[in-house]
Amino acid sequence: METMTATIERNTTARTIAPVAGTETTRQRAARYVWAGTRLALGWIFLWAFLDKLFGLGHETAAKNAWINGGSPTKGFLAFGAKGPFQGIYQDIAGAAWADWLFMIGLAGIGVALLLGIGMRIAAAAGGLLMVLMWTAVLPPENNPFMDDHLIYAAVLAGLALVGAGNTLGLGRVWATLPLVRRFGWLR
Repeated sequence: METMTATIERNTTARTIAPVAGTETTRQRAARYVWAGTRLALGWIFLWAFLDKLFGLGHETAAKNAWINGGSPTKGFLAFGAKGPFQGIYQDIAGAAWADWLFMIGLAGIGVALLLGIGMRIAAAAGGLLMVLMWTAVLPPENNPFMDDHLIYAAVLAGLALVGAGNTLGLGRVWATLPLVRRFGWLR
C-alpha cells in the first residue's frame, strides 16, 4: 500500500508541476493559462478587499472607516448586512477584534498566495471556507434561492488547487521544491 501511495504521489506531483516535455497540446497549454489568469484575478479580488478595508481607499470603505483609522472591517457588513438563519451569530461577532484580525489575515494571506501561486491548497481551503461563511451570512441569496457568487468562488478556488494553477505564471514549481513543502504536501 505504501509503495502504491508513493507512486501515486510522485505521478500526481509530476503532472501538476510540469507537463512532460513535448506532450502538452495547445488546448492543455491554453487551459493552464486560463487557470493562471483566473488565479491572478481572484488573488487580486482578495488582496484588493484587504487593501480597501485596511486603508479606506474609497471604493467600498471610506477613509474614515479604514482599519488603520480605527474602523472595523467586519462591523458594517455583519451588523447590518447579515440576514437569514445565522444573522444573530454574525451580529454577535460584528466588530470583535478577533474577527477583524482573522478576516484581514485571511484576505491578505489568500490574496498573496493566489497572486504568487504558492500554498494553493491552503489558500483554496481558507478561501473556500471564507466564501462559504460569507454565503451563510446572507441566506437566502438575494437573486437566487440557493446559489450565489460566493459558492462559485469557492468552487473556482478548489479548481485552482486541483489543477496546480500556481505553476503557470506563478512560483508554484519553486515553492514545491522547498524542503518544508516537500515534507508536508498540504503546503503545496
